[in-house]
Amino acid sequence: MPAFSFSRIPVGVRFMILSAFGFAVMSACVKYVSNYGIPVFEIVAARALVSLIISYADVKRKGISVWGNNKPLLFLRGAVGTMSLMCVYYAVTTLPLAEATILQYVHPVFTALLGVLFLKETVQKSTLICIAFCLAGLFVMVQPNMHSSINNELPLFSVMIALCGAFGSSIAYVIVRKLSQTEDSSVIIFYFPLVALPVSSLLIWDNFVWPSLFLTLMLIMVGIFTQIGQYGLTKAMQTQAAGKASAYSYVQIVFSALLGVWVFNEIPSIWTYMGGSLIITGALINVLGVKILAPFKKTSKTNT
Repeated sequence: MPAFSFSRIPVGVRFMILSAFGFAVMSACVKYVSNYGIPVFEIVAARALVSLIISYADVKRKGISVWGNNKPLLFLRGAVGTMSLMCVYYAVTTLPLAEATILQYVHPVFTALLGVLFLKETVQKSTLICIAFCLAGLFVMVQPNMHSSINNELPLFSVMIALCGAFGSSIAYVIVRKLSQTEDSSVIIFYFPLVALPVSSLLIWDNFVWPSLFLTLMLIMVGIFTQIGQYGLTKAMQTQAAGKASAYSYVQIVFSALLGVWVFNEIPSIWTYMGGSLIITGALINVLGVKILAPFKKTSKTNT
């Protein structure tokens, strides 16, 4: 049996795994600093500050204007992204890491519906199957809340906030697809922290907590690992077919589950495994739908 070689893994897959790792570590850092009393809005502000500096430097490196062309839509993308990020971070700080990450992958349901409403896209059969799997998985994950005799229930409010974060991510994704027709990707990324920093700073109000030197470094790591995640995602999409690369983004759930066990001693329940499996299956069918459904289409044609 030939020895495994890392070089045999396609470049796009390597970048997507890097992206998944970056976002998983980012979430772990968010949860870690929140356990020491740092408010969610302060974490968002810290991440936005780091991202603003890096994004601004990237735009200037390209020698283009930071303001872009469609300013209203760019600001809307920044505002929606900010609200979504706050929801996501709240979910990460109040739910086990694996569960918070899994709930983010319900976003294909919202993206498909928004695509139909605003981009006049047609819903493919694979997307309908994805929606059914995701809703079934979501029900399995939260159904312990409906039975007082079952342990390991998830806080329903946190689950709803996590779903709001996924919905906001879908809106932001649809806006980005629209903006990509006229704007450079670096400008689109720049507007996110440009809006997030002042909004989160205002929302902190008098709840600001002076972090220790170590927690300050952890807050900086939130921003750095976010950029690593975004860099890996961008490079993966540039070097490999979007569908094929996106399929590997779900390894983030594995990274998050391992970090949850290792750092926070969180053991996912059987309901998480069952519901998460349904959600991941549905999401993969949505990403790789054409290839997965092709054998069934051939069989149906042969039978007719």
